[in-house]
Amino acid sequence: MKKGLLLFGFAVAALAATAQVKTAATGPLQKTTFQTGSPWIPQIDVRSDVAIVYGTNDRPGMTFEQRVQTWRDHGYQTAFMTGIAWGNYADFFLGKWDGKNHLDLAQVEQNGTPIMHGRNIPYVVPTQVFIDYMKTGVMKRVIDAGIKEIFLEEPEFWARGGYSVPFKEEWQKFYGFPWKPQDESAESTYLSSKLKYQLYYNCIKQVSDYAKAYAKSKGTTVKVYIPTHSLVNYSSWRIVSPEASLASLPGIDGYIAQVWTGTSREATYFNGVRKERVFENAFLEYGSMVSMTAPTKRKLFFLTDPIEDARRDWADYKRNYQATFTAKILYPGVADYEVMPWPERIYTGRYKMANSDSSVYIPKYYSTQMQVMVNSLNSMPVSTNKVTGVNGIGVLMSNSLMFQRFPTHNGFEDPQFSIFYGQTLPLVKRGIPVQTVHMENLGYAATLKDIKVLVMSYANMKPNSAQVHEQLVAWVKKGGELIYIGKDDDPYQTVLEWWNTKGNTYTAPSQHLFKLLGINADSGKQKYKVGLGTVYVIRENPKDFVMQANNDGNYLNTVKQAYEVDARAGKLTIKNNLYLERGPYDIIAVMNENEDIKPYVVKGPVIDLFDPTLPVLAEKTVNPSEQSYLIDIKRVANKTKPQVLASASRQYDEQIGARQYSFISKSPANTINAMRILLPAAAKTITLTDNKGQTITGAKSSWDASSKTLFLSFDNSPDGVHVNIGW
Repeated sequence: MKKGLLLFGFAVAALAATAQVKTAATGPLQKTTFQTGSPWIPQIDVRSDVAIVYGTNDRPGMTFEQRVQTWRDHGYQTAFMTGIAWGNYADFFLGKWDGKNHLDLAQVEQNGTPIMHGRNIPYVVPTQVFIDYMKTGVMKRVIDAGIKEIFLEEPEFWARGGYSVPFKEEWQKFYGFPWKPQDESAESTYLSSKLKYQLYYNCIKQVSDYAKAYAKSKGTTVKVYIPTHSLVNYSSWRIVSPEASLASLPGIDGYIAQVWTGTSREATYFNGVRKERVFENAFLEYGSMVSMTAPTKRKLFFLTDPIEDARRDWADYKRNYQATFTAKILYPGVADYEVMPWPERIYTGRYKMANSDSSVYIPKYYSTQMQVMVNSLNSMPVSTNKVTGVNGIGVLMSNSLMFQRFPTHNGFEDPQFSIFYGQTLPLVKRGIPVQTVHMENLGYAATLKDIKVLVMSYANMKPNSAQVHEQLVAWVKKGGELIYIGKDDDPYQTVLEWWNTKGNTYTAPSQHLFKLLGINADSGKQKYKVGLGTVYVIRENPKDFVMQANNDGNYLNTVKQAYEVDARAGKLTIKNNLYLERGPYDIIAVMNENEDIKPYVVKGPVIDLFDPTLPVLAEKTVNPSEQSYLIDIKRVANKTKPQVLASASRQYDEQIGARQYSFISKSPANTINAMRILLPAAAKTITLTDNKGQTITGAKSSWDASSKTLFLSFDNSPDGVHVNIGW
């Protein structure tokens, strides 16, 4: 982007005071991004700040470096992304790099089947030879190309893997004794998962350290980010990844939270019913990424996808994009975004229409709506406002959630990750914006600062050290309210770990916690006073709260007692919605499966950003199972100043004169722009010209006197449409 010319295409004046973005004085914007494997083409000119170019592979007639340059030539900052667990590394896998075939590094299932991402693209066991390739075969070339931001995506080891020769060798090195098959016992599964975790931790540490050191030797610097699924999703999908531990590495600068329809539509149980709950799941996924990063102050980008990997119809994509997008922007402390992955897939791919077998390109109504939503993110402000409802309830998580998922042992089952959802969904469904709390971050003072009631269970995770319990006990004694839920009867309670070695003889890790708390948890009592705080012990399995119908009452009553009576934090408000006021935006989600079936009503005038015609409404009604994204015109700042409030394009070179307002509008080819523009008076003249000065005809416009806004629609162009309005 050209410095000094950039005008955010959405509520510019309204947000200028609050949006945390860089200007020409402090450096280029890096607020919005997208990832693409394509060179620049006009159909995918998304107009975010940064184009993240995927993969170093050369193509016929175009090198990686030339592909990067196509984006720079069109005004983009460029970054780089590649897979750290898989990738199009044919030179490495097929022997060109060092003369050896490395397909044997594939993760392997019990039956000997390699786990593949594509043809000759295995999910790898990251041994030293692979790490060396990533350093000198990938990182060096990228940094030599002038890349300053590197994204190493998806460090993933499948739980069902762990049977290959390289993995067995890494086991021997790490543990000092021969490999044991993970299907043999719970302890072997736990040890296998810990090794998978450690292998990718080590891999990322080495690769990020090398990238920083090599860049320094070239007289420059790079930042390294990890695009990753949430801990919620990896645990649900039975994948092991280092997750939260990476935040402690000095070579890691932040994350992309890879949450989208494909992850969030994973079915969950609630009230005895198993089905998709996309909004609620996405809300918990984004929340777990916030929990993981916020105390560490690492940068966090939120991703969502207007479509998904699975082939479905456009109506399905639109409905679930609205759900995940709403969940994303309900976190007011995050305002950096990957607005979409693979725009080439979205804009140039064909998918079905609902109730039809015909496949078509993205419908114009959807591309317009999507671009309105995407462009709003260019100036989305950070806000100190909170989502309505009780914000002081947390549920403890740990990376060890990934260690107990596969295979199963001794009858231990956790269908659809229901132990976690048993602690969270009963709250979210009642309009309580529950927070997840990462055990690995308890050492940061900010982690529990605003938590009044903390829920935890060792039914599906285990503590990584005794220090975790020391930190929890200190918090309780200072006035925290702790609810421990679990029977402690799963086979992982007795795996070889710190609580039963080196002089410790506890048969369950909770016994150590209870000893430090000074309570006898098996006395039959449910409530114990500890210092200034309180401890509740519920001897039930949390999965039963959601897998069985009408079975979360005792849990909810305990949370209510802890919050209202013990913490004296106020009333535990029960409702069916979540609402956030964020700058001029109203963000609303209304949930179904709730005794409260009332819709949520917002008084206008508001602009509906989920409607491609951008109507101005006197009132907006949001029904259960729906979400809404609005601009409240009453909260727009500087209402006497002409400004674009909403647009399916990004605006540049804004100029305000005497009774005149002009700008240049850019967006992908083959899409239709829709704009809602605030003006002092009704427009008398509207002139559109292309980048060659030729007049553009066919634009549609209408004036809304109640809001003093002009609706304007015309065909988009990546070359720019010059808009001049007089009144």
